[in-house]
Amino acid sequence: KVKNYSEVTEFILLGIPHTEGLEKVLFGIFLFIYIFTLLGNFLILVAIISSSRLHTPMYFFLGLLSTFDLFFPSVSSPKMLVFLSGNSRVISYKGCASQLFFYHFMGCTEGILYSVMSYDRFVAICHPLRYTVIMNPRLCVFLAACTTLIGCIHATILTSLTFQLPYCGPNEVDYYFCDIPAIIPLACADNSLVQRVGFTNVGLLTVTLLFTILVSYTHIGIAILRIRSAEGRSKAFSTCSAHLAAIICAFGPIIIIYFQSTPNPLLGAVVQILNNIVSPMLNSLIYSLRNKEVKRALKRVLLWKRTYFRGIN
Repeated sequence: KVKNYSEVTEFILLGIPHTEGLEKVLFGIFLFIYIFTLLGNFLILVAIISSSRLHTPMYFFLGLLSTFDLFFPSVSSPKMLVFLSGNSRVISYKGCASQLFFYHFMGCTEGILYSVMSYDRFVAICHPLRYTVIMNPRLCVFLAACTTLIGCIHATILTSLTFQLPYCGPNEVDYYFCDIPAIIPLACADNSLVQRVGFTNVGLLTVTLLFTILVSYTHIGIAILRIRSAEGRSKAFSTCSAHLAAIICAFGPIIIIYFQSTPNPLLGAVVQILNNIVSPMLNSLIYSLRNKEVKRALKRVLLWKRTYFRGIN
């Protein structure tokens, strides 16, 4: 017997679970966070590009991180702000697939980038005399290209698996954007394989990246402890503290959401908001407040802007 499937052409985003009546408050909060995130990361990017002193491997990767932090919250925030302001909650089938792809592409790429940045700090602190030789421009570009390629492959696998399933019945997504756990329950076919592959893919990637970061920072910790002067230890630690804080902000939510024994929709939404909306904002704060070189470059950029606009007026 042939089954008649009426294909879904659009989905309806129901929003953040258990937040009915709070739409206006949430709209104000998320609009502020989104604008602050875009502005903060854009200024860091401009500071790195405009300051020749920041044209080093460490700041090359920080510039890449700021670039991804400009786009990561843009995957879900614009549509979420649209429906929080009282407009349509409808998202097209292709729009939903695009959200899922770019969410996992950006998330995976940033995760690998944190691992690469850990390796950069490991070389800088454990092999300072060979740092410029090891972290040469060719290697930096190669690592950046590999990071992006792996993120693209990861996202393509997950998106292809999710949207090869037939969607023919309900189209209400009980979430604020299209992600695998919210989409696959709507499929009118067995989704157990997609669940297993998705969980294994994300889980294995997260564990692998955390392991590489842990190895790098174990060596860094041992090297810092061997430094005799307190000033030297403080300087070495200060170059890593901002990066460690950013890693905790990025990986903490992922660990909570994918490894909770009994999924809680509200907790899952809050944690994911921390991951893809709040974390990019915190990165701009962490790196601008904790890094003296970035702070100096930002001051020069802001001073130049002030002087420029005064000259026009």
